[in-house]
Amino acid sequence: MSSLNTEPNLPNPDAAYEALVEAHRGISETESAALNARLVLILSNHIGDLSVLKSAISLAKKAG
Repeated sequence: MSSLNTEPNLPNPDAAYEALVEAHRGISETESAALNARLVLILSNHIGDLSVLKSAISLAKKAG
């Protein structure tokens, strides 16, 4: 079982942010929400650990 890594882990976080913003450019709010949902499911599968996913969900809910 892994734990959630909350330390900076991207070599170029600005480029990662830019890629996320660019993915949403020119699409509707509905399409953007669908893209986010698909991205969450894909990355959840990549994580592959329910306890880590639950930790991430909890952290995201607290941040909002």
